[in-house]
Amino acid sequence: MPNKLTHFAIHIDNMERAKSFYEGVFDWGFASYGPADFLQIKADKTDKGELIGALQSRKYSPVKEKLVGLECTISVADIEDIIKKVEYKGGQILMPKTAIPYVGWIIKFLDTEGNLVCAMQTDAGAK
Repeated sequence: MPNKLTHFAIHIDNMERAKSFYEGVFDWGFASYGPADFLQIKADKTDKGELIGALQSRKYSPVKEKLVGLECTISVADIEDIIKKVEYKGGQILMPKTAIPYVGWIIKFLDTEGNLVCAMQTDAGAK
């Protein structure tokens, strides 16, 4: 399918803190790839988990200013569960659960590295 997001990078300051946050919130797996300040993100924790992105040091950013990531949306099964996990793992909810009519429920939050992230539960009945 054209125009499909196939990879994303989350720029971080602290690898262990960021890894713990995303593992705890979305149950993602990680794979080493090169230096210690760069990890591949896998959709799950299995050996054959699909590679979907990377956690990488901000030093790899091509811009001088502190890059605070790409706003991306992660599809989730239970938005309420994700809200609890974000808060438990040290994230900050910026936009509470909000309906996108006939599409689903979305939240926007900051991760432990200051990146803006969205999570959305599909629900055609959302209003």
